[in-house]
Amino acid sequence: MRARAYAALALAWFAVPVVPMLIWAGADRWTAPALLPQELGVRGWQAAWDAGVLAAGARSLLLGAAVAAIATPLGATAGRVLGWGRGWSRALVAVVMLLPVLLPPFAVSIGLDVLLLRLQVPGLVATIAVLATFALPYCAFTIGAGYAATDRTVEDQARALGARPRTARRRATLPALRRPLLVAAVLAFLVGWSDYVVTLLLGGGQLVTLPVLLGSAASGTGNEPTVAALAVATAVPPVLLLGAVVLLARRRTRSAVA
Repeated sequence: MRARAYAALALAWFAVPVVPMLIWAGADRWTAPALLPQELGVRGWQAAWDAGVLAAGARSLLLGAAVAAIATPLGATAGRVLGWGRGWSRALVAVVMLLPVLLPPFAVSIGLDVLLLRLQVPGLVATIAVLATFALPYCAFTIGAGYAATDRTVEDQARALGARPRTARRRATLPALRRPLLVAAVLAFLVGWSDYVVTLLLGGGQLVTLPVLLGSAASGTGNEPTVAALAVATAVPPVLLLGAVVLLARRRTRSAVA
């Protein structure tokens, strides 16, 4: 009962700020001190469409997928050391994985921007590489927890039965890590999807994703319906993705119990 009350409070904490955004997304005019909009409409959505919300969403989707595709397998490699490693190697990997989290993204982006410009690295490549680096700790520690909760003898038994190390890992270990791998991939995708600072700086203004489009609109005044529409377009896909992951995890759990 107490857990449900805490969950309800946490949900309310996140939901309350969303309510004005949703109202603004369906309002054409809402001036103070009115509690509700004076005019409802789709002016914000029309402006968001004209600004290229669909193309920006496609770029965010591809950016998030690219970051997840790079950070998840690298995180699995580091997670194996974190979960099953011993001694100094485990401590060293943990420290290396924490560095991207400890360094401020803005400072790192400013420094890399100068370096990558001198090396003539394309902005898109640099953005994906840096975001994958920032996503790597989340993947490594998530998958590392999965390794720590998995019995290592499963892989040892597969090797004892004649399987090669790579085959034993693919056939015996990775199936037991489906859930942490899925969660890690989602986290990495969200890092790429929701990033603003790195994409803006390293993308050089040419890589216009949904957060960049939202930031540009929010820098102006008097366009609250457009900002709200872009905010909804930016927030809804990750929420749907998380909901799908939760449902998939519950379905697998019920299947395993049955």
